[in-house]
Amino acid sequence: MAFRIMLDSNIILDLSLQRSDDLEDLKSIYRKITEGEFRCYSTTSIIHTCAHFLIKSVRLQIAKEILLSLLVNVKIIEANHDLVKDAIQSEFIDIEDALQYYTAMHHKLDCIITRDKKFIKAAKPQLPVCNPATFIKKYLN
Repeated sequence: MAFRIMLDSNIILDLSLQRSDDLEDLKSIYRKITEGEFRCYSTTSIIHTCAHFLIKSVRLQIAKEILLSLLVNVKIIEANHDLVKDAIQSEFIDIEDALQYYTAMHHKLDCIITRDKKFIKAAKPQLPVCNPATFIKKYLN
């Protein structure tokens, strides 16, 4: 079975807007997604956040095209009522990170990729959260 990952909104935006110093690393990860080596998942809240920032950066039609293109390779997963309550009641300081984390755990994902240092620090051993460079060192080499 393919390795199952979630890309946080900051990673999707960096890749979509080509605004990162490590863009080649992000492209390598995304290439593995398109090739089927990794299965990629997202949530409506991540897509919502990305849409907000994409529309500010590019025209509405281009933002829609970027998101629709992304959804060819990314499956949307969601949390139920009880999972949302658990995430909010968790030890996570950032509720948005908690919601993403608990949703990913519920769907048995293998890793979340983000640039958010607080999110990385808050992760538990059963579901690693790492930056792109760490992900590449651990899972692409």
